[in-house]
Amino acid sequence: IDTVKHVNTDFWAKFSPALVEHAQGLGIKNFFMFGEVYSFTSKELSEYTTAGNMQSVLDFGFQSAMVQNLIEQKGTKVLAKLFANDIDYLDHDSNANQLMNFTGNHDMGRFTYMLKQSEFNYSEDQMIKRTLLAHAMTYFMRGVPIIYYGDEQGFVGDGGDQASRQDMMPSLVESYNDDDLLATDATTADDNFDINHPIYQSFAQYADIFYRYPALRRGEQQTVFQADNNPIFAVSRSLSSQPNNNNKDANLINSEMLVVFNTADKAAKADIKLKEGNYRLITDTNKRVLSSKDIQEFEFPALSFSIYEKIISP
Repeated sequence: IDTVKHVNTDFWAKFSPALVEHAQGLGIKNFFMFGEVYSFTSKELSEYTTAGNMQSVLDFGFQSAMVQNLIEQKGTKVLAKLFANDIDYLDHDSNANQLMNFTGNHDMGRFTYMLKQSEFNYSEDQMIKRTLLAHAMTYFMRGVPIIYYGDEQGFVGDGGDQASRQDMMPSLVESYNDDDLLATDATTADDNFDINHPIYQSFAQYADIFYRYPALRRGEQQTVFQADNNPIFAVSRSLSSQPNNNNKDANLINSEMLVVFNTADKAAKADIKLKEGNYRLITDTNKRVLSSKDIQEFEFPALSFSIYEKIISP
């Protein structure tokens, strides 16, 4: 729902529940809507999910943290600050897990364009790696991932608004067709529905992991490592529930994930304090099993992420 910020909150407080009720009355049980509140502060964004009764909003705070961390290189403290304010979204029927994570859009422009304009003069390889890491954060941190169309095809653009609305079909727009797309020799003058594009392939892998592990979708998030002098940022995602009275095993879910991001262009280590136990590295082809001590000694590659599933005994 566009420009939610410019309509009285009292209106949304009545409209949103009424629309959900109407949809459910039509048999649409999984009806979901989210609003655009163009603000970077959790206090203003959360007004619409709490007092305004809206199910969710676009998380411009998350988008800003991606820019500050991975483009402006302001460190991981911006991530810690973002998630420390998640309490603002907690109410009787919603929390920060329902926020819509994104890196760029049709108004502000693409994340790749922001990288291109950076004072750090990133190479194409750096732009690709930072784009992939930003989207890994979009998928694996709390919230619901949104991909702006064309990002999976390496679209860059020349700015915001119309300058970031390239055609997926072969384009006739000169200002689009002179763009240098990432990780491909194609231009927007070509058909850009390429499922073999390396960025598309990476996003597909992220989506597969996201859907395979419920804790990455709905798990409570906690920051487990952040330091101003270290580029690594790590969070846990925990999901647990108790069996109901009708079927003691039906709803039994108990899982814990560890997600570690290295936000620098060089390898780094971190003394991540974990409960003693074993973890399966699910982002590794061989699904290696490591102890909590092993993880503390592990060196994380530059601009990378690792996801571990804690092995919980039945």
